[in-house]
Amino acid sequence: MAHRRARESDVHRIAASMPHVNRLEGPKGNSIYQVGGKSFVFFRTPQPDATDPETGERYADVIMLWVESESDKLALIQDPGSPFFTTAHFDGHPSVLVRGSRLTEITATELTELIQAAWLSRASKRRAEAWLADSS
Repeated sequence: MAHRRARESDVHRIAASMPHVNRLEGPKGNSIYQVGGKSFVFFRTPQPDATDPETGERYADVIMLWVESESDKLALIQDPGSPFFTTAHFDGHPSVLVRGSRLTEITATELTELIQAAWLSRASKRRAEAWLADSS
């Protein structure tokens, strides 16, 4: 799996595999993964802030992942070739966006690390410490 390209189905599988996770369905059927009532992976519905620059069409496959800090966010979005991006709507918000159609640009292992970090950024200190101890 280490070198296999990531897929949107991996997002669901990995997020659901984390402890104490609830999967909610948003008002338009979009998946939201939460730990302790806090979202860490959120499948967005098409929004005016994430559009194709050529056609103006709203992206229908945007996934939001929480990050620990602004520096973590910048590390993911600073390379213009990266599949990760943000919009002005998310200025100051500890998250990055990625289109499901661009997940193949990273490996399943990289995606796992990102989702685990997203979970850690939102889990309680007790849950995070327990998971880290079990994962060592």
